[in-house]
Amino acid sequence: MRRYDEVIDVRRGLVAGQEAPAQFLWRDRLWVVRDIIAHWVETGAWWEQPGVGVLFGEAGGAEAPRPPAASGPDRGADLLGEKEVWRVEAMRPRTGAGVFDVSFDWALGQWRLVCCVD
Repeated sequence: MRRYDEVIDVRRGLVAGQEAPAQFLWRDRLWVVRDIIAHWVETGAWWEQPGVGVLFGEAGGAEAPRPPAASGPDRGADLLGEKEVWRVEAMRPRTGAGVFDVSFDWALGQWRLVCCVD
């Protein structure tokens, strides 16, 4: 498995009866999704935010947590900082197929290629 962290363009559509990434453009090459292998959501490390210890009864003078702002630079630090990950089987005409993890970062509004097995 090779790891990447590259921005990609994704076109969503129906794949195996569900709405999912149907095509993606990676390094100027078009990949067409043939199958969805898995789909999950990853959240940020909310337990590492300042003030969370107070919620668990930890002392130490930590500042009580504040509700997250609706927008601004810290909006990705809360639970809204989720990433939706799709493991897909995709192919290019006449070149073979591979398995890819593509993710959509809700805080950034951006698709990324995370890894591939080809």
